Amino acid sequence: MAGRGSFSNKLGFILAAAGSAVGLGNIWSFPFEVGAGGGAAFLVMYLIFCFILCFPVMVTEIAIGRKTQLNPAGAYAALGFKKWKILGILGILSGVVILSFYNVVAGWAFGYFVELLSGNFDIGNQFGSFIKDVFKVGGYAILFMLATAFIVSKGVAGGIEKASKILMPTLIIMILGLVIYSLTLDNAFKGLSFYLVPDFSKLSLGVMGNAMGQAFFSLSLGMGALITYGSYVGKDDNIVSSAAFITLADVGIAFIAGLMMFPMVAYLTDGTMEGAGQGAGLIFTVLPGAFQSLGPTLGVVIGSLFFLLLSFAALTSTVSLLEVPVAYIVDEKGVRRSRAVWIMAGIIFALGLPSLLSNGYSAFFSSFITYVGSENATSFMDFAQNVANDTFLPLGGCMISIFAAYAWKTKNLNEEIAKGYPGYMGSFVQKYLNFAITILCPLVLGTMFLLTFLQTFFGVNLF
Repeated sequence: MAGRGSFSNKLGFILAAAGSAVGLGNIWSFPFEVGAGGGAAFLVMYLIFCFILCFPVMVTEIAIGRKTQLNPAGAYAALGFKKWKILGILGILSGVVILSFYNVVAGWAFGYFVELLSGNFDIGNQFGSFIKDVFKVGGYAILFMLATAFIVSKGVAGGIEKASKILMPTLIIMILGLVIYSLTLDNAFKGLSFYLVPDFSKLSLGVMGNAMGQAFFSLSLGMGALITYGSYVGKDDNIVSSAAFITLADVGIAFIAGLMMFPMVAYLTDGTMEGAGQGAGLIFTVLPGAFQSLGPTLGVVIGSLFFLLLSFAALTSTVSLLEVPVAYIVDEKGVRRSRAVWIMAGIIFALGLPSLLSNGYSAFFSSFITYVGSENATSFMDFAQNVANDTFLPLGGCMISIFAAYAWKTKNLNEEIAKGYPGYMGSFVQKYLNFAITILCPLVLGTMFLLTFLQTFFGVNLF
C-alpha cells in the first residue's frame, strides 16, 4: 500500500480525531441549529444523541479501522464481507459531498477574517452580496483547499497529526477567550437562559432529526473518517477511552461555542433573541455588529480573531474529510499519497462549484429543487447538506451498527476493543456497547433516518 502511515502516539490520534470532529459543525452550524431548534431543548437532544447513540458508533468505526488497517471501502472486504463494501463507498461519497460545500463555507470564514482585519464591520449587513461574489469567495475557497491538501500531502504523522497538535490547542485558547468576553456583555444572561433552560414544547420530529444529523456531522460519523483514522491507530491503544476523549472534546467545544454565541445575540437584540434561528448566516450576520460596538481597535482584534478561530476549526475538519478519499485511492489503487491528495482536492473543489454558485449568483443552483410538499425551492448547497449530512450520515451509522452486530458479530468487535483495554470483557462498558450496537442504534437511528427522510424530501410527517 503506497504511502500509508500511522499516528506516532495515542495523543496524536486523539487530537487528530478530535480535530476531525471539532470544526465548522461546532462553531458555525451548532449555534444556528440550536437557535432554529428553540434553544436548550435542541441542546438536550443533541447531548443525548452524542453520548447514547454516537459514542457506540464511534467505537465501532475505530475498531473496524484498526482491525483492518484500511480505508472504509477496503475495510469491509478485508473482514470478509465484500458485499458490504458499498457501505464504505457510501461513507466516502458522503465525505466528498460534505467537503465540497464545507470548503465554500470555510471560504466565507476566511473571507470574513480578511474583511474584519481591514475594519469592514459592515460586512454583516453585506452577507448576501458577499456570498454572491463567487470570484472573491471562490478565491478564498481555493486557498483553503490548497492549505488542506498541503497538510494531507505531508502524511499522517508529519501532516495531519502535526497540524492538529498546533491547531487544536490554539483553537481552544481562542474560543475560551471569546467566551469570557461574551459573558461580560449586557443581557448575557438572557442569552444563557435561551441556551440552557429547555422549553420542551419546542421539540418536534424536525428538531430531533436535526439534532441527530448535527451530532453525526459534528462527530464525523457515518462518513468513514474514523474508520480511516482508526486504521492508523496502534494495536495497544484503548479505543473506548480514545472515543470518550474525542466525544467529550467535540461536545465540550460545541457547548462552549453556544456560551460564546448566544450572549452576543442577546446583546445585539436587547435580550429579545430575535433572529437566533435565522439559519446558516447567523454567525456571519450577527457577530460583526457585536465586534463593531467594541470600538475600531478592539473590534478589529476580537472580530478578526473570531473568524480566524472559525477558519482554524474548519481546517481541522477539511483535513480529515480529504484524508478519507485519499486513503481509499492510496489503499485500493496504489496511487502515491501526494498525487492522490492533489487529484482529490481538484475533483472536490470542482464538485463544490454548484454550492458556490447557489447563494444568489446562479438562479438555477440557488433554486435547485423543490421538495414534495414544500412551497419554497431549496438551493443546491442546502440540498447537498440534506442528502449527505441529514440522510447519509445517520443511515451510515445505522448500517455500521447492523454490520458490526449481525455480519461481523459482536464477538469479533469485542475482541478488537479488548486489545488495549484489559478490563473490557464482562464490564458494564461491554454490556452497554453490545446492547447499543445490536438493538438501540439500529432501532433508533433507523427510525429517525426514515422519519427525517420522509419529512425532509416528501413533506410526510408521521408524528
